[in-house]
Amino acid sequence: MKRYSYIIIGLLAALVTACDTNTTTTAKSSVAQLTAFSFAKNDTMPGLAKAVFTVEERLDTGLVWNKDSIQYGTRLEKVVPRFVFASTPGSAYLRTADTLCILTGYDTLDFTKTPIYLTIRSQDGSTTKTYEIRPTVHTKDPDLYEWTQLKDAIYLLDDSEQRVLELDKRFVMVKSNGYELDVFSSEDGIDWTHLGEPTGLPDGTGVRQIISNGDTLFYGKDKYVYTSTDGLLWTAHSVSYPVSTMVLYWNKRVWAMVDNNGQELALWNGTDLEPSGLKTSENDFPVSDFATVCFHSASGRERAMIMGGFAENGRALNSRWNLEYSRHTPENNGYRLQEFSVDRPAFKALTGISVIWYNNRLLMFGGVDADMKYQGRDILISTDEGLNWTAADTTKNKLPEVYTARQKQTALVRDNYIYLFGGQDAYATYSDVYRGKLNSIDW
Repeated sequence: MKRYSYIIIGLLAALVTACDTNTTTTAKSSVAQLTAFSFAKNDTMPGLAKAVFTVEERLDTGLVWNKDSIQYGTRLEKVVPRFVFASTPGSAYLRTADTLCILTGYDTLDFTKTPIYLTIRSQDGSTTKTYEIRPTVHTKDPDLYEWTQLKDAIYLLDDSEQRVLELDKRFVMVKSNGYELDVFSSEDGIDWTHLGEPTGLPDGTGVRQIISNGDTLFYGKDKYVYTSTDGLLWTAHSVSYPVSTMVLYWNKRVWAMVDNNGQELALWNGTDLEPSGLKTSENDFPVSDFATVCFHSASGRERAMIMGGFAENGRALNSRWNLEYSRHTPENNGYRLQEFSVDRPAFKALTGISVIWYNNRLLMFGGVDADMKYQGRDILISTDEGLNWTAADTTKNKLPEVYTARQKQTALVRDNYIYLFGGQDAYATYSDVYRGKLNSIDW
């Protein structure tokens, strides 16, 4: 059946045409069906006309709805609806709980008074069909980050350093107060279980150098790599090179920095650390309190960054090491290491920071400079993959007021949520948990 765009609805007279001496009366349609719905363009609400509606036929009342909500802030008090019918109707009207409007085609209507019903009567008056129109507008600002505190303290306040890692779909916190270690576990960041004291780790373990590949934890010291699948029982593996630090898990490989006649990145092969050929200048690469982050670059390449931290000689670094993989790079099995701060020295020395990849940008939390001055509570953002950094818009992305400026916190991303764990400020060490999310991240 031919479709007709609705322009004017009213009672329609029969159409009569004459041909020679014969007169034919056009039969009136018995169809009452809506095939499309939209809102007319409105310059003050640019997203209004882009809303896509589905017309769903049902046995009784049909449904008109939009899967993707209309953008936040769009007002529906005065909008012009557009209808497409399967056949020109005899009449059509909209009704709410307190109003009824016979449509003319140029109506400016209030679509906030739900429920809203459209009733169509066929040309011949034999058929009537009603549809509920249910427009949905986002009630939350898409650019707003919403933060909540999930836990005020995992353990009683002390001066421990801690690291939180993801292990077998759980959060595992390993903490050290300088003479003993403890392990805690949580499924959701809210409820935590004290698992006990780990065994098999060496004296003086730096818990912030522990890394995870998702199902195994790794720690390195001297000529040993220690592994654990639960955080409690650790196994020592003798390796060929002294380990300066475990660095990160990236590109499906575990990376460490070793001393091989100078600092060199090495990869774990399951039993030993194999040098990669990627060397750094002495005391230019961090061995503690650095941040790592992994992501895909705009060009689609696997990338990782190692930022800030302390060098082996104790110097606070302003370094931003870029680790990149390209199958088109023949040397070093496709891996390349580059120090961004050589070209961008304005980046100040920072230690104890945390960096994540979120919403196609880098977010940096916390940290102190070389003089132990805290950065503050502002979140720093880089939209150019770590070259330049600016403070986040605090009207859109601001941590709760109770969250103090701190360093050595852990930042992780899970299911489009940002989790912040613990850390320390100038006065205390915390074991609290915060969770944040960009409203539109999964719209």
